[in-house]
Amino acid sequence: MAVTHSFVLGREQCFQQIDKLIKSRSLHTSESLCKLLRYLAEHSLDHPGVALKEYQIATEVLGRPAGFDPQSDSTVRVQAGRLRVKLTEYYAHEGADDPILVEIPKGSYALTFHLRAGKTAIQAAPPIVLEPGPKKEEAPAFRRGMVITFAVFSVLLAASLSTTAILLSQRTRIQIASSASIPAAYQIFWNRFLTGPQQPWVIFSNGNFVGRPETGMRYFNPSSDARSFILDHYTGVGEVLAIHELDHVFALLNRPIRVKRGALFSLDDAKNNDLIFVGSPSENLTLLDVPGTQEFIFQRLDSGPRKGDLAVVNLHPLPGEPKTFLGTPANQPTTEDYAIVSLLPGLDPSRSILILAGNTTFGTQAAVEFVCREDSVKQLLERLQVSKPSELKPFEALLHVKIAHGVPVVTDLVSVRNRSR
Repeated sequence: MAVTHSFVLGREQCFQQIDKLIKSRSLHTSESLCKLLRYLAEHSLDHPGVALKEYQIATEVLGRPAGFDPQSDSTVRVQAGRLRVKLTEYYAHEGADDPILVEIPKGSYALTFHLRAGKTAIQAAPPIVLEPGPKKEEAPAFRRGMVITFAVFSVLLAASLSTTAILLSQRTRIQIASSASIPAAYQIFWNRFLTGPQQPWVIFSNGNFVGRPETGMRYFNPSSDARSFILDHYTGVGEVLAIHELDHVFALLNRPIRVKRGALFSLDDAKNNDLIFVGSPSENLTLLDVPGTQEFIFQRLDSGPRKGDLAVVNLHPLPGEPKTFLGTPANQPTTEDYAIVSLLPGLDPSRSILILAGNTTFGTQAAVEFVCREDSVKQLLERLQVSKPSELKPFEALLHVKIAHGVPVVTDLVSVRNRSR
């Protein structure tokens, strides 16, 4: 990915430009091109320098089967060509004044983002005319040149300082406006992760698998599988989308985050940092080594008709609450799940741990979306009776998630428990 003038052009601005393109007259009527544009943008911004393959685009965006052969099927190249034409058409007409240019260089599927060159420039300083004096007092030519050079340099320096002051004042106004637009619910809920000395860690699950993607994969079984065949670099689609949601919120809050997959995370990282775990302990194994939940826990059932299924166990059920919360059976398409949102004290009591996890990857996605949406964060704070950051104490919340076609569509807050530190 090429992003010019990165000190001015930010990630959020890039995505805003993509949204503008998708809603434009040139593109909004073509769902497939809009989907392709967003996919290319997310990949280019989230994985700069990582080349996309035609096979990835065909199977993940354009709905082609696993047997897709880019040598015999030119679908991806055709769609990319159409998208280039649409982008050219947009910038030639309705986007003629847009400050950000989005392009797809030929021979690549990585989007480039450029700031359009300014239409105005600092006016050149008028020529400096020196009155000639009597010949006997005339300064040598090199001295006159030095005077002219110094004068021109002074004018340019003044212009440069003026321009810098204008840009800094504009940047300050933008930052103030951005701060003013941050929802109050975000500032309350996320305050613990904004005030620490270090950037918060986001640790996403990547369970242990055996097998190969092309022949089939399954969870590692320590009783029958050799550890030398473990693949620990895969994660669910829900975790991927969850990281994107968190990145968006923290960008809004002007707080960078550090992302790490669970297999590479260590307790040394956990000691002095605020942590956000994405994924359940069944896959995010690091959760087994840090303070865990005390009200709602993930546990595989060891008996009954759902033996082996992962459930959320209610350790201290309130009147009318069930002891166990189960989603869709593992042998059926997932339409229902349960998830946990839990704020806990860290290994260092001054630090915090946030667990966002579901029984499935879709439940995990729903848990993250729940704390990244203003309306649901407000709902949670109301249930906790919290109106300012200092009132937010450790808690555990249980969510019920309805899923359609692999997408969380409805998430309900089932139960909330305050807990002591």
